[in-house]
Formats: sequence, structure tokens, C-alpha cells
Amino acid sequence: MKSFLFSTRAVLAFLALMVFSTIQAASLPQLKLVNAYSNLKFKRPLWLEQLADGRTFVMEQQGKIHILPKNSDGDSTEVFFDITKRKPYQKDEEGLLGMAFHPKFSDNGKFYVFYSQHEPLRSVVSEFTVSKDNPNAINLSSEKILLTILRPFWNHDGGCILFGPDGKLYISHGDGGKRDDPFDNAQNLTTLLGTILRIDVDTQTGSLPYGIPADNPFVGKKDARGEIWAYGLRNVWRMSFDRASGQLWAGDVGQDKWEEVNLIVKGGNYGWRVREAAHPWKTTSFKHEGKYLDPVIEYPHQPALAKESKFSKHSHGLSITGGYVYRGKKIAALQGAYVYGDYKQGTVWAMRYNGETVTEYAQVIGPNPIRLVASFAEDAAGEMYLLGFEGKIYRLEAK
Repeated sequence: MKSFLFSTRAVLAFLALMVFSTIQAASLPQLKLVNAYSNLKFKRPLWLEQLADGRTFVMEQQGKIHILPKNSDGDSTEVFFDITKRKPYQKDEEGLLGMAFHPKFSDNGKFYVFYSQHEPLRSVVSEFTVSKDNPNAINLSSEKILLTILRPFWNHDGGCILFGPDGKLYISHGDGGKRDDPFDNAQNLTTLLGTILRIDVDTQTGSLPYGIPADNPFVGKKDARGEIWAYGLRNVWRMSFDRASGQLWAGDVGQDKWEEVNLIVKGGNYGWRVREAAHPWKTTSFKHEGKYLDPVIEYPHQPALAKESKFSKHSHGLSITGGYVYRGKKIAALQGAYVYGDYKQGTVWAMRYNGETVTEYAQVIGPNPIRLVASFAEDAAGEMYLLGFEGKIYRLEAK
């Protein structure tokens, strides 16, 4: 009898362990995409943002920003911003690439954009204000150019701009383009290429039209730009602040073999072009103190490469699109997970990070190469969306 009880308990314990393991393995939910605005289609949508007053904005690469209808079945939009006549979009990675509302937008009406210009090739970060006659339109004549960054090539422009929990404006810019970062820009602290910048739009430093925060990591250091917050980045395509923790997450697009997700910290050097993700790549002529920071997670361009990574079960892709830590309420099993995708494959993944290591990662939406993942978004409630380059806006829901 004792032997039978022991065997029974052992079997029950084993079954409980199997059930627990199954729950653990399945704790990241499978998701589906639901067309959020079935009667609307956009031209190369790159960003979606919702204000506390309920207005939702969608930015198109060619230079327009639309206010979406209040009802999801609406069939028309209102144009909020339009610089298409300036032709910011001429080649694939150029255009109107970023937008951000001042934290006190409801009081001061200040609005910021990142866009491309030509002859010479350059990236422009500008401040605008809302029209005094129409709160749903920007006054284009109010433009105040804050920052101009010359570009050697047309690609790797970055272009994401965000206000952080500290009220400062964070700006991503790629390494300047071409292959292998030929000018070694990402390791060169005298250039703003290959970096994430942090500036203060409410103050001025010297003759600059913006302030350089005194606590930026390279302020006062020789041969370094004070605007730089982090560097060694190839081409961050979308970054976001976790609305709960305040941490800054970024997806950095790789070159030939690896895509990566980084947790951006003050003064961090993420290794490009010396490394692609966590793997050796080229050399650099610059020497810096400290170690290169490893990505939180990486994935390969080819399935055969997966065995070279500690994330060997991660499926492959070709070009990362950074996402958000999910803080909504409608998908409880996704709470606290970072959601990201692949632009070319259309795959969406989620992963959990405990501050030291990734505890779980999984594919949550299967690949679909017809649906190019241009960007992710979150609304005021923290619910997530995916912007497809074919022109649709999808809402993420539990399957």
C-alpha cells in the first residue's frame, strides 16, 4: 500500500510538473491582428499616437499626418500636418520619419518632427506649433529648426523621436548608411550618426536652439558631442519607453546576419560596427572605456545561424521593427512582455525580461511577407497596434 501511494504521488507530481511546464511554455499568448479602421487605407504609415484628449494621429512617410475619425468605421481623416511639397521621401529609408507631442502640448501646442531633406542630404528635427485658428492643424510657418544632421548616404536615417518620462526629447539616428559603416560613425563620439540623442527643448545651451542636459553622459568630455545619450548603433528602427518602468527599448536593424533588441542606458555603447548584435564583425579606429553592451535578445537572418546564439530557438527574420512593453488590460497573459516584429517577414514575437536575463520568448503571430511591419503603436490605454506598409492599421488581440 505504501509503495502504491508513493507511486501514485510520484505520478501525480510528475503530471503536475508537466502541467506546470505546459503552462509556462504557453504563458505568452498567441495573438491575432484585427483591422482597426476597416474603411481607411494609408500610404506607407510609420507612426500612430493617441493623445489624452482621445485624438489619434497617423503619420505617413511621404509627409502627411492625419487625425483619425473618432469611430473605427469612419471613412475620412483630417490632415493635421503636411510637408509633402518639401519631398522628404525620395528613397526607401527617407521621409517624414518621426513625430512627438510636447509633454505640455495641451497648454503650449508644441509639436516635433524628424524628416529628410536633400541637397545636401540631411536629417532635420523641427518644432512647430498648432494653428491659433484651428487646433487640428499645424502652422507650418511656425517652424523652428532645432537640429540638422548631415548624412553621407540616403539610408540608415533612424528618425524615431520620443519624449521620455524626464521630459527630454530622445532622437535616434542611424550610422549614415551604406555597408559596414564605412566612416566608422557609430563609434565616433564627435558625430551624431549611429546614436540616440537626448536634448532639452525647453532650454538653450549657448547659441544652440535647444538645451544639452547637464547629466548627459558626454557633457564636458573632449572629442564628444554632449547631445549623445547612447552610441554604437547601426540603425534603430523604432524605440519606446515602458510606461511602467521608464526603461527605453530599441530595435536595432542588423546588416547581414543578426537583428537585435537593446535596452538603452545612459552612455551605453552597443558595439556596431565592431559587432553585429553579440557577434564580432569589423574593427574600429576608436578606443572607448567599458564593454560593449549585449543585446537583450537577438535573432538570425537564416535558420542555420540560430545555433550560434544563446537564443537558439528564436525563429529568423531580416529587419527588426522595435515595439513596446505591453501595459494594456485586454490581453492579461501578455502583460509586461516586450512585443517586436520583423519588417520583411511580418512575424511578431514577444519576450519577458527580468532585468538580468530573458526568461521566455516566443512567436506570437506567424510570418506573412505580404504584410510589412512598418511600426508598432500603443494607445492611451496601453493597447497595441501594428502598422502595415500596405496601408492598414491592425489592433493586437488575443487569439
